[in-house]
Amino acid sequence: MEDRLPRKLAAILYADVAGYSRLTGDDEEGTHRRLSKYLDLISDGVTEHHGRVVHYAGDAVLADFGTVTDSLTCATAIQRSLASQNQNLPDERKVQFRIGVNLGEVIVDRDDVYGDGVNVAARLEALADPGGICISDAVRTAVGKKLNLSYEYMGEQQVKNIDEPVRAYRVTMETQEQPKTCESLKPELELPDKPSIAVLPFTNMSGDPEQEYFSDGITEDIITALSHFRELLVIARNTSFSFKGKTIRIDQVCKELNVRYALEGSVRKAANRVRVTAQLVDGHSDSHLWAERFDRNLDDIFLVQDEITNAIVAAVAPRTLSAEVKRAQGKTVDHLSARERVMRARWHINKLTKADNEIAHILLNEAIAESPDLAEAYTTRAECLLNDILHVWRDDTDVAIGEALDASRSAVSLDPEDANGLAVLGSILMWARQFEDAREYLERAVRLNPNLANAYGLMAAWHGICGDYEKSCEVADKALEISPLDSSKPLWLGGRGIAAYIHGDYEHVIETAQRLLRDHPGFASALRQLAASFAMLGRDDEAKAATQKLLERMPGLTVSKVRHIVPVRDPAAHERWLEGLRKAGLPE
Repeated sequence: MEDRLPRKLAAILYADVAGYSRLTGDDEEGTHRRLSKYLDLISDGVTEHHGRVVHYAGDAVLADFGTVTDSLTCATAIQRSLASQNQNLPDERKVQFRIGVNLGEVIVDRDDVYGDGVNVAARLEALADPGGICISDAVRTAVGKKLNLSYEYMGEQQVKNIDEPVRAYRVTMETQEQPKTCESLKPELELPDKPSIAVLPFTNMSGDPEQEYFSDGITEDIITALSHFRELLVIARNTSFSFKGKTIRIDQVCKELNVRYALEGSVRKAANRVRVTAQLVDGHSDSHLWAERFDRNLDDIFLVQDEITNAIVAAVAPRTLSAEVKRAQGKTVDHLSARERVMRARWHINKLTKADNEIAHILLNEAIAESPDLAEAYTTRAECLLNDILHVWRDDTDVAIGEALDASRSAVSLDPEDANGLAVLGSILMWARQFEDAREYLERAVRLNPNLANAYGLMAAWHGICGDYEKSCEVADKALEISPLDSSKPLWLGGRGIAAYIHGDYEHVIETAQRLLRDHPGFASALRQLAASFAMLGRDDEAKAATQKLLERMPGLTVSKVRHIVPVRDPAAHERWLEGLRKAGLPE
C-alpha cells in the first residue's frame, strides 16, 4: 500500500486579477508594471500576517495560513492597500484583484498544496467582485465575531468541478463601528414622492488631467438640463460631485442620497475624437434602464458637449418617467400616492379608449383631493379632458374646453416655471381658438426647457392648425428627435397632418396616419385625416372604409361636430378640411 500523502488543515487565500486579458490588451507594459508592484504588496501582506505564498501563476497568487483570522485580516488589508494604489488611476488602468478564502484540508507536496481546499478557494475568488472578497461557510463559521467585518450571504453556489454546492459569503470591509452598521440602526428613509435621480461625475478616461473640464462640463450640463423637468427631483451639483474620483456602488450611492435612479458615464478623448458612454440605473432594483455610447469628432468642442448633453437628457428624462409609470402600475390603488395616481392616470390616457379615460379622470380627482397643490395633476386632468374633446366622448365640447382651460390655468398658477404645464395650457388655448395666446405659452415652454419634446410637439400642432406646413414639419421633427417613442406623439403628428392636408400633400397625410394607426388604432385625428385624404385623392373605396372605421370608433360623429371640435385658423382651409370628410361619406 502506498504511503498516504501528507495533509493539513489550512486557510487558503487565492487572489487573481479581474479582466487581466483586457488590461494587457489595452496597455501591456503599464499593466505588467502595476501587476509586479501589486504582487510585491500582496507578498509583503501575506508575510506580515503570518502566511506563506505557495506559488504565483501569472496574475494569480496562492497563499496559506495557519488561522482563518490571519487569512481574512490579510485579505482585507490587501484590498484596502490596492484600492489606495488604484484611487487616482482611470478605470481602464486599474488592476483589481478578486480574493477567495477557504478553510479546508489540503495535500502538501514539495512545498505546494493541492486538493478541494484549494479548488474551492479558487472558485470563491471567481464569485467575488473586483476589489472584493468572497469566503466559504467554513471560514464564516470559524471567524465568528473575531473581526469587525460585515458578511452578506450569497446562497449556495454550484461551482465548476466541485460536487457539492458551496455556501458563500461576500465580505464588506466596513467595520461594525463604521457608517454601514450605524446606518442600519436608523429608520429607513422613504424615497421622495417625485422620481429622484443623481447624476454622478462622468469619469475622465483619457489619461489626461487637462480633459477633466470636458467630463465635468458634460456632467454639470446634464444636471442643469434635467433640473428643468419639474417632474424630476435632481440632486444638486455639489452633492453629486462629492463622489468624484471615488470607487462606488450605485445601490449604495442611491441609498445614501435617498434617490431611486442614478446616471453614470465616462468620457474618453483621443486625438480629434471623443467617446462618451452613459447608463441609467435603478439603484433599488439594480436594473439598467438605458445605456448608450456617443462617438463624435471634436471640430467644435462646445458644440459637441451640447449635442451629447441634449442626447443624454432626451433619453434619460422620458425613460425615468416611464419607469415611474410602470412602478405605479404595479401597485394596488389603495397604496398609491397622489403623484403615483397621476402617473397611473397618464398610462390610462395613453391607451386612447373611453373606458381608460374615465379611469384616468377618477385617479386624477383622487390625486387632486389628496394633494390640491400638485400642479401636474391639473395638467394631466387638462390632457384627459382634451382626449374627451378629440374623440367626442363628451357632447358638451364647449364645457369640456372650459374645464380643460380651468385645469391648465390652475397648474400654471401653482407652478409658473413648469414648462410642460405651460405647453399643455398652450395646447388647450389652441382648441379654444385663442391662437396668439396659445403661441405665447408654447414659446415660453420651449424657452424654459429646450429639451422638452412635448413643447416642440404641441408647437408643431399649433403651426399645423395655423397652416404653416414647413414649420410644422420642422418642429415636429425636433420633437421626434428628442423623444422618438413619446406617448404624446399622436397629438404632435396629428397637428402636422392638418398642415399637410391644408398644403394639399394628401399622400403625406395618408402615410403618417397609417403609421400612427398601426400603433394607436383608436386615435381620432388620424382616422379623420385618413378618410378625408383618401376622398380628396378620389380613392373612394378606401375613403368609405376609413369612414366606416371612424364611425365605429366614434358613433354619431358628423361634419358639423368636427367643425366644432377641430380648430383650423384659416376659414377657407377649414372648409376644405370638412369637404374631404363630406366626400368620404361622413354625415352632415
